[in-house]
Amino acid sequence: MAQDYERRMARVIDHIHDNPTGDLSLDALADVAALSRFHFHRVFQAMTGITAAALVRQMRLHRAAVALVQGGEPVDRIAHACGFPSRAALARAFADHFGATPLAFRKSGAHRPFTLSLPMKGPLMHPVTLRTDPARRLACLPHKGAYHQINRAFEKLGATLGARGLYGQAGLMVGVYYDSPGAVAEADLRSHAGVILPEGDIAAPLEAITLPAGRHAVLTFRGPYAGLQAAYDQLFGIWLPTSGETPADCPIFEVYLNSPMDTLPEDLLTEICLPLA
Repeated sequence: MAQDYERRMARVIDHIHDNPTGDLSLDALADVAALSRFHFHRVFQAMTGITAAALVRQMRLHRAAVALVQGGEPVDRIAHACGFPSRAALARAFADHFGATPLAFRKSGAHRPFTLSLPMKGPLMHPVTLRTDPARRLACLPHKGAYHQINRAFEKLGATLGARGLYGQAGLMVGVYYDSPGAVAEADLRSHAGVILPEGDIAAPLEAITLPAGRHAVLTFRGPYAGLQAAYDQLFGIWLPTSGETPADCPIFEVYLNSPMDTLPEDLLTEICLPLA
């Protein structure tokens, strides 16, 4: 029975992410889950830790934020593509969530990736420390495609953990990223959405992954996830070339020290962990 509800919630999460401009009302999502609209809301929130309406809003805002800082599309077009009925509706949602207008968010240098220029120069805006970490055992779900859309896999992971009663055993969320966005087509990028699970059964569709112990360069980024690409550019373009360090033959990963469900965007803390040889 638990697996049946896992599948229902995963179906709803996929539908939300596949149809950002579609009908994502409570009644429509209840139909996708094949559950009564009188009970769907309680089931979804109990299994994912967030209401369906909040998840829809979070997904649309995240997509809009990424589009604003990583591209030059007009705000009106971004609003429509992300499911907002108008530019004004996007502006109201942005002011409420980010405390800034869409244009002000776009202009913020802290969130924009570097333009391609070698060598990159300037001070690091985010601290980088060297740290030796123990091995981490993760329960994961795979994600393929744009890295900034891995939240789909994290949401399905949360629903699975909730259905199996594993929230109490789970630690921090971790994203593992295997490919370089500049070298691999966006549709082919491979990653895993995971949670630290020191012990307990990891059964399908969850996958068990162990991040090996060792030395890491850890960049601590504070702010909305849309700004992570700029932090990566600083880690690889400014810190690494002058550090004397060599990356290990292991994927980079992110450790999320808090959650957007109960943390303001400007207070989100993410550790970008680069394994070192």
